[in-house]
Amino acid sequence: MSLFGDGLDAAVQKAFTRPAPKNAGPQMRYLVKQLGGTKAVAQMLRISQRTVERYVKDQIKKPRPDLAARLEREVKKRWQPQIRAKARQRAATTGGIVVDTRARLGYTAPIGTTDQDRIRHLTVALPPQYAARLFDAQEAGATDQQLKEIAAEALKEVYFQDGGRRAGSLEEVRFTDIEHLEFDL
Repeated sequence: MSLFGDGLDAAVQKAFTRPAPKNAGPQMRYLVKQLGGTKAVAQMLRISQRTVERYVKDQIKKPRPDLAARLEREVKKRWQPQIRAKARQRAATTGGIVVDTRARLGYTAPIGTTDQDRIRHLTVALPPQYAARLFDAQEAGATDQQLKEIAAEALKEVYFQDGGRRAGSLEEVRFTDIEHLEFDL
């Protein structure tokens, strides 16, 4: 499970105008329509083509928990692509992104300063350029560690340095022991 990637996806999903299908039959029919056939859906979900056909015809209604999770994840990944793109574009150009986190934050600074790591609960609005970097990195297949580094750099700029008005000598922000992380557009 990717903490940062899933958090960014959840933030974008809040922009959906209609809820995604919740039951197995409608979810399977949606995927068959999107991928153009039952064979492609079967390969993606790692089940037989006949099983996909049974879900499409509502002969099977209740999937196993692991299949239900894969099915829901794949449907949400493809649901309302234009709405998803507009939400990302708006966040990356004008709106920015809000990060709500409870984590251990500290920083590297010159000797004589109090750079002790401590648990902080922050709700910080990040400017659009950081939202753009986060979404671009996510689309490029960045790891959770890379997304975390971008978020740490954004917190350094916005929270610790207040846009360059203070703490100009900070070198690096440590963002570890994440207890809670949520993004909002």
